[in-house]
Amino acid sequence: MLSALIAGAGLYYLQVYGFYREVPQPVITLVSLTDDQPEEIFTNALHAIDADSSPIRFRACFTTDLSLPMLTETYQMIDTNAPRNAPGWFDCFDARAIAAEIDAGTALTFLGGKNVHFGVDRIVAITEDGRGYVWHELNDCGEKAYDGTIVGEECPALPTN
Repeated sequence: MLSALIAGAGLYYLQVYGFYREVPQPVITLVSLTDDQPEEIFTNALHAIDADSSPIRFRACFTTDLSLPMLTETYQMIDTNAPRNAPGWFDCFDARAIAAEIDAGTALTFLGGKNVHFGVDRIVAITEDGRGYVWHELNDCGEKAYDGTIVGEECPALPTN
């Protein structure tokens, strides 16, 4: 019983705290409508975490002075699922609240980068009052590659390690 308790506590710690690290000075980008290239946007109060154990563990929170009308005319918007939860200790990122803002139309989602890791896109949500949130999400190539289906030509080549 003691061994199971210790193993459970260790597993919990590793999943919630152990693999995450703070990302110093990350760059937040949005993909331009004109040339399909990511462009850095101005941010304040930027906090980000990531983990090497999974390409979809990246989360970030920031504020920006950029208006939603300007952003929609300049950068690619994207329809997306609600973000996955972040660890509870990363309290600026509340996935349910972000999803509610997206559903209510008070936050818009943009493509921050295509294939930032193989099969993973960066998604950026920005609210009417300038709060921003970033997370990674599997794209169609990632869904296919990770579920075992044959990856078509439209996907980039799988990296070799």
